[in-house]
Amino acid sequence: MGGVSQTARIVGRMPTFTREEIEHLGDLARIALTDEEITRLQGELNVIADSINKVQEVASDDVPPTANPIPLEAYLRPDVAETPLTQAEALSGAPKTEVGMFVAPRILGSEE
Repeated sequence: MGGVSQTARIVGRMPTFTREEIEHLGDLARIALTDEEITRLQGELNVIADSINKVQEVASDDVPPTANPIPLEAYLRPDVAETPLTQAEALSGAPKTEVGMFVAPRILGSEE
């Protein structure tokens, strides 16, 4: 198969983005783009497309796809039952309490 990955064969070369396509993307996203922004985005998106093409050129079927080059493992602490804080312990550090609850200043106007 010539060392070219299945993805590269399917996708082929990504096209360069035209000014009209950038304007269309802006319309789809409902973003008003200035001429300067369109020019800048066109250049940035074409650099991204070129980078994808370079990766596809070297990716072969013997290179497995991966999201991260370093295997990540989730760290899980041992699931050991612990005695939770009592209400009094939880409230002990609060600056103000009332009827077994934290009291905090009102941040919104009065609710009438």
